[in-house]
Amino acid sequence: MNSRDIIIKPIITEKTMIGVANEKKYTFRVADKATKIDIARAVEDIFGVKVQKVNTVSVRGRLRRQGRTQGYTPSWKKAYVTLTEDSKKIEFFEGMM
Repeated sequence: MNSRDIIIKPIITEKTMIGVANEKKYTFRVADKATKIDIARAVEDIFGVKVQKVNTVSVRGRLRRQGRTQGYTPSWKKAYVTLTEDSKKIEFFEGMM
């Protein structure tokens, strides 16, 4: 897989911005088949930083109803990427704060 195929998009919420400010911890939506090693290499390749560790979470789809019709949203995978202390910050997230 290509690095751009592994990292789908950044997740930008209030909680993730607190992690960016305090701990250099960034959150991304990633491909379902991506491993922690694939994610670390993709972040290092795309943003030019050093990754210390990667934690992943598989997010279940949520039940949604509209009238009497119901279904589930798709399941997806989320990755928390922590950078090393000597690594620079990711510019994309800095513009959001």
